[in-house]
Amino acid sequence: MKIKLKKKPKKPVIIEGFPGFGLVGTIACEFLIDHLKTEQIGRVLLEDEPAMIAIHKGKIVEPLSLSYNKKYNLVIVHSMTASPGSEWKISDIIMSIAKELDAKEIISIESVNSPNMSENPQTFYYTNNLAKDKKFKKEGLNPLNEGIVMGVSSALLLKAENFPISCIFAEAHSALPDSKAAAEIIKVLDKHLDLKVDYNPLIETAKNFEDKLKSILQQSKQTVESHEKKAMSYVG
Repeated sequence: MKIKLKKKPKKPVIIEGFPGFGLVGTIACEFLIDHLKTEQIGRVLLEDEPAMIAIHKGKIVEPLSLSYNKKYNLVIVHSMTASPGSEWKISDIIMSIAKELDAKEIISIESVNSPNMSENPQTFYYTNNLAKDKKFKKEGLNPLNEGIVMGVSSALLLKAENFPISCIFAEAHSALPDSKAAAEIIKVLDKHLDLKVDYNPLIETAKNFEDKLKSILQQSKQTVESHEKKAMSYVG
């Protein structure tokens, strides 16, 4: 894997979101990049993975990109596709970026599978920082006392050690994607980071991202299946 950074902002808050239950992390990061004034400052090239990109509305969609918002000093790590088996390497890269930029903290956006959800998905948090724990509780968020965390976030939690890291979880159905759960995450981030998000178009905007992701995932699946069939034809 290779990291390419065009800018190196100092002491940012890093927010990362990767595909999981309901693609909550991906949708939430997509919304932040679109809603806040951001610029792409870097990309991560996954050279161990199959070479594949998506093109949406005539533009390339980066598999793994880094965007920056100057006003709130945020670096947003955004992934459109899952990379099973690369979680440890990706977590190493995020930790490397966090140390290089002297980041204040890492905030991971995650989801927890919930088969019996209410109309409004519940949100929870986990943090390894006492000050953040008090802040989340003051903001009315409940800690996640029981649950399974997988993927990049779990690798980060294990490798962060003394580095401040928090996870914000939303209940989500395993059916993909879940824009309501992503919207609840945005509400938590808005309160926690004082982003002053306009909630009126939030659900509709998230729904647009949902349609975009469905299209990209469907094309990605078809491409992978086609690639596998070609590979089998060479073998057989």
